[in-house]
Amino acid sequence: MTLEDDAQRYSRREFIKRVIASGAVASAAVAMGSMAGCASRRAAVAGSVERLVSLDVNGQVRRVDVLPQETLAMTLRYKLGLTGTKLGCDRAECGACTVMMDDVTYYSCSTLTHAVRGRKVVTIEGLRGPNGELHPVQKAFVEELAPQCGFCTPGQVVATVALLKRNPKPTRDEARHALSGNLCRCAAYDNYLNGVMRACGNHAEIHHGA
Repeated sequence: MTLEDDAQRYSRREFIKRVIASGAVASAAVAMGSMAGCASRRAAVAGSVERLVSLDVNGQVRRVDVLPQETLAMTLRYKLGLTGTKLGCDRAECGACTVMMDDVTYYSCSTLTHAVRGRKVVTIEGLRGPNGELHPVQKAFVEELAPQCGFCTPGQVVATVALLKRNPKPTRDEARHALSGNLCRCAAYDNYLNGVMRACGNHAEIHHGA
C-alpha cells in the first residue's frame, strides 16, 4: 500500500467523521426546534379560551363544551336542547332568540356563550311552573289569542316577563316600547299588547276591535 493510498483512506475517514458530526448537529437542531415548537403550542393553549364551561341556565348549573365564537343561542338549542329559544334573523333584529340574564333581556343570537359565565340565564323553558303549568304571561297571551304561528311567542313572553319584573303595572305605550324589539311576522302586535295588559291586570287598556 502506497503513501498515496494512506492519504486517500485518511481523507475518506475524515470525511465520514465530518458527515457524522454534521448529522448529529442537525439532529440536535431539529430536536431543539421541536421542543421550542411544543413550548410555543403549550403557551398558545395556556392563553386560549377554556372550552368546558359551567352555565347557570334556568336555575341549573350545566357543564358544556363551548367553542370560542359560539353564540348563546347555538349553545342553548344544540348543546342543551332548549329549543324554545328560536333562531330567526341570527343578527339581533327579530327578537325570537330573546332570553333573560339577571332579569334583563338579551338577544342570545348575538351574545357569546363565554361572556355569560357567572350570569343567571332564563329561557322560555325556565318560566313554567313546578308542575309544568304555564306562566301567567303565557296564559294571558293564550286568552288574548296572541300566538298565531307561534315562532316569535317565546321571545315575546320572555320580554314581557322581564318588563313586569321591573314595571309591574306598565301602560300600553310602555308595553309597546318594551316589546318593540320583538318582531311578529303575523302582525299580531295588538293581541300581544292585550296579553301584556291582561297579565298585569290593566284590563282598561285591553283594546278589542269591532
